[in-house]
Amino acid sequence: MVTTTADGGKGFLGAIFGGRFYPKSASDLSYFRKKFELNPTTTKTLPLTTAAGVMTNGDDCRYVIAQNAYIKLVLHALKHKTSAVNGVLLGRLSGDVVEITESVPLFHSSQIGLLPPLEIALLTIDEYYSSQGLSIVGYFHANERFDDIELGSVARNIADHIHRYFPQAAVLLLDNKKLGALRNKKDTAPVVQLYTRDSSKNWKQVESDGTKWIATKEPSANVVLMDFTSSEKWNDIVDFDDHLDDISKDWLNSDLFK
Repeated sequence: MVTTTADGGKGFLGAIFGGRFYPKSASDLSYFRKKFELNPTTTKTLPLTTAAGVMTNGDDCRYVIAQNAYIKLVLHALKHKTSAVNGVLLGRLSGDVVEITESVPLFHSSQIGLLPPLEIALLTIDEYYSSQGLSIVGYFHANERFDDIELGSVARNIADHIHRYFPQAAVLLLDNKKLGALRNKKDTAPVVQLYTRDSSKNWKQVESDGTKWIATKEPSANVVLMDFTSSEKWNDIVDFDDHLDDISKDWLNSDLFK
């Protein structure tokens, strides 16, 4: 169990950023908590409660992501083509399969490296999805540059702490070349690179093989994704960045697939 308090330097998020507090201009953690009616003195378990299932080191895990969760993340990246974006994966462990049933787009700006907005996002996400029996099971990242396929330090740090409470955690890194190739060929494979943490505590890219791989639950996911990109459906995506600027915007994207 990990808790956080108003000091901004404790617990899960404080550990991610080395205990440093990153205010955004005149806004600080107290501002965000007041805005979202969170009690600044109440400690709260962050969304890293252990997912149901047998805990292993993740060496033989397979990952299956639901179509809508997958498409939401890719559309988020397409909406902000010149910015890095990130998101979290939610789901549960079922035997040796991590079922990723939902995703939440987080940030598309310098907020990616800021502690207070990230804390608010994770607290809110945890409160909503824990009632559905879902836990954070991974992290999604898309780099700013088209040709950048490296997993950066912020992504690794966030993933490290997710892994601490969910050893089968996955990192999905958008592969722009795979995404671009979809326009010219049919492929059912997700347009992401799968990373898992090895025994040396390093995040390594995993090539699909018989024991560990990432697949979409619905084989038609890429076809639907191409339909959505053709209609510029990415314009309808709302991330937590947008929600923090205007709380009337729905970070759940409830109407996105209607």
